[in-house]
Amino acid sequence: MADGPRLRANLDDIPTYVPGRRVAAPGATQRMYKLSSNENPFPPLPSVLQTITDASTWINRYPDMFATELVSAIAERFDVPANHVAVGTGSVGVCQQIVQSTAGPGDEVIYAWRSFEAYPILVQVSGATSVQVPLTSTEKHDLDAMLAAITDRTRLILVCTPNNPTGPAIRRQRLERFLDAVPPEILVVVDEAYVEFVRDPEVADGLELYRDRPNVCVLRTFSKAYGLAGLRVGYAVAHEPVAEALRKCAVPFGVSVIAQSAAIASLAAEDELLKRVADIVAERVRVRDALREQGWPVPPTEANFVWFRLSERTDAFAAACESAGVIVRPFSGEGVRASIGEPDANDVLVQVAADFAPA
Repeated sequence: MADGPRLRANLDDIPTYVPGRRVAAPGATQRMYKLSSNENPFPPLPSVLQTITDASTWINRYPDMFATELVSAIAERFDVPANHVAVGTGSVGVCQQIVQSTAGPGDEVIYAWRSFEAYPILVQVSGATSVQVPLTSTEKHDLDAMLAAITDRTRLILVCTPNNPTGPAIRRQRLERFLDAVPPEILVVVDEAYVEFVRDPEVADGLELYRDRPNVCVLRTFSKAYGLAGLRVGYAVAHEPVAEALRKCAVPFGVSVIAQSAAIASLAAEDELLKRVADIVAERVRVRDALREQGWPVPPTEANFVWFRLSERTDAFAAACESAGVIVRPFSGEGVRASIGEPDANDVLVQVAADFAPA
């Protein structure tokens, strides 16, 4: 007699998503800063908070399953057809919809590694096979190697730019050449969760590239720059057959009425929000410059975090940060990602790095 329900065997060794550690509970004697989850350190704008409060009076009702007003606002903001927009529970939720709609058992999904740690989880849950292509020595996507990894089983390619957790973004000419070489039946997702923090004018804009490429899908989120990480709302822009498939794979009523309302209000207040983004970018420049002066080979970053390649010293550096009052995100044996937070938090990080001599 069986011990219990028979579950899918391929879930036995599925990697576990490791969220950024939370800070100590209120009342702790030491001030702790959370730099482990790439969150926006600023609270929502007063106008957005008021919208959230107003929307909360409707939580006894199901939200608009099709997020009609939000889809219209996104379409208008980025000058795309409304039927090219699909929303979901954060960009990771939309990414799951993408994987489910393209890949299953026997199929392959290509992505750089290390990159966003949800990718291997989503691929394995779908029953597909991950094809991980190592980053270059400069922490960038090796696009030539990714092209070489394509087989007749490839159904999806995920391109994270700026890359999480290392920071570099892909420039336009490189990405255009890559996209032009990918067979048209393979969907390429340009994951731009951090696009609002990009300042290099040569970095590719996924929305520009998708317009005349039916096999390109752009993935974005309201979690980072817009400061709505706790409400879980992201979106994809893709040509109609792809967007329609994503809508079919969405969890019904997944994006709450509060999340939809807050995202719409955030788009309306975008000029004010992007001033905050500019402040974060200025801190990013200050932190990276300080680390480089200390001798750290921190790669150029276009996101709201910096990357330390530490290898076997990773856990020791993370522990030193925690002792000093900042929580960072270690990837044991590889390196540490530290978000850009409040100036005081960034100062602590820079001081720890100064005391922890670079290799």
